[in-house]
Amino acid sequence: MFRRRSRIKIRVTHVKEPQGRHFLQIPGPSPVPDRVLRAMDMPVIDHRSAQFAELGKVALEGSQKIFQTSGPVIIFPSSGTGAWEAAIVNTLSPGDKVLMVETGHFATLWQKMALRFGLDVDFIPGDWRHGADPEAIEARLAGDKSHSIKAVMVVHNETSTGCTSRIAEIRKAIDSAKHPALLLVDTISSLGSAEYRHEEWGADVTVSCSQKGFMLPPGLGFNAISEKAREAAKTNKMPRSYWDWEEMLKPNKDGFFPYTPATNLLYGLREAIAMLLEEGLDEVFARHKRLAAATRAAVTHWGLEVLCQDPSEYSPVLTAVVMPPGHDADKFRKIVLENYNMSLGAGLSKVAGKVFRIGHLGECNDLTLLGALSGVEMGLAAAGVPHRAGGVAAAMAVLEDRGGENASAHLKLVKD
Repeated sequence: MFRRRSRIKIRVTHVKEPQGRHFLQIPGPSPVPDRVLRAMDMPVIDHRSAQFAELGKVALEGSQKIFQTSGPVIIFPSSGTGAWEAAIVNTLSPGDKVLMVETGHFATLWQKMALRFGLDVDFIPGDWRHGADPEAIEARLAGDKSHSIKAVMVVHNETSTGCTSRIAEIRKAIDSAKHPALLLVDTISSLGSAEYRHEEWGADVTVSCSQKGFMLPPGLGFNAISEKAREAAKTNKMPRSYWDWEEMLKPNKDGFFPYTPATNLLYGLREAIAMLLEEGLDEVFARHKRLAAATRAAVTHWGLEVLCQDPSEYSPVLTAVVMPPGHDADKFRKIVLENYNMSLGAGLSKVAGKVFRIGHLGECNDLTLLGALSGVEMGLAAAGVPHRAGGVAAAMAVLEDRGGENASAHLKLVKD
C-alpha cells in the first residue's frame, strides 16, 4: 500500500518595508559610513601574522591622534561598559573612595558598577539638566585632608541628557585643591564628535567605544591612560585578567594582542580614523557644534524646551527635548518611526517618557540633519503635540550662517 503524501501549506507573510534609507537619529550607535562598511568587508586574517601587525600598529597609533595623547591607548574587544570596568580594575582597590557626579543615566550606571566592585562612592547629586560642577568637585576635594578620595570619575557627554561636563575646568579644580586623585573620564558618546584632549586636559584614564564618534558598529572599547594611571595599576589590588593593561601593552608594542582581537572592526577603525583626520579634528568639532546649534534653533522655534539648561554645557552630539505636559515622548517616537522611518532616542530612567533625543553625531551633515528635523516637525503635527511650525526653516538659517540683521529678519518671517 502506498501512503498518501500530505501537503503542508506554508503561509508566507510579506512585511511591507518602508521606502528609502532609515534615519538613525539616536545618539549612538551612529550610522556607519559606506566607506567604513567597505573597509570592514575583508577576509579574516591571521592575527599572528605580519599583515595583522601592520593593521594593529596603524589602529593603535591612529587612536592616539583621536584621543590627542602621546601615551598608550588600549583597545579591547568590548562595549563601552567593558572599558568602564577596565578603568576601574586597573586603577583602584576594593574599599577605595571615589568621587562621582550624578549628571544622568550613564553616570548612575557607572556609579552602580563602582559599588559592585566594592568602592566607596561619594555621589554628588544632580538634576540631570547640568554637567558636573567643577566648584563642587573642588570643595569636596579640598575637604578631603587625608586624601582618602583616590579618583574623580566624570562623564564628559551625558548621552541621556545632552549635557557636557567641563573636563579642563575639573582638572583645574583638582589641581587647585592640591589633591592627588586620578581623573577618570567617560567619553563614550563624545570622542570624535566633541572637543576632547586627553593629555592637555590632564585625564588619567579616558574611556570610550566604537559605535559613536568613531562611526563603527559596537564592539571596541578604549582606555587612554596616563603614566600616573599606569603606575597606580602596578600597586592596586583589584583582580583582573581579561582587562589587564600590562597584558595588553606587551604585545601591543608590536601591533599584536594577547587574545583574539576584533580583526574586521580594526579594519573599520583604521578607515574611520583616516576619515576623521582627513576632515581635521577641529573641523569635525566645528561641524558638530553647527549641527547642534541648528537643532536647538528648531527646538526653540517649535516652542519646546531643551533639557540642558546651561548654554556652556550644550552637547554637540545630541539634543534632548522636553515634551509638553500631557504628551508622552515614547508615543511620539513611535509615530515618527511608523510614519517617517526615523528612530529618535528614548528618555532613560528618570526622564523616560518625558524627553526624546535627537542624535547629530558621526557622519551627519546639513542635509541629513534637515531631513531629521523635518521628520520631527511632521511627527509633532501627526502626534498632536502643540508647537509652532517653521522650526526646520529656523535650523536652515543657522546652517546657512546668516548673520546679524539677516538672521533676525529671516527668523521673524518664519515666526510670522
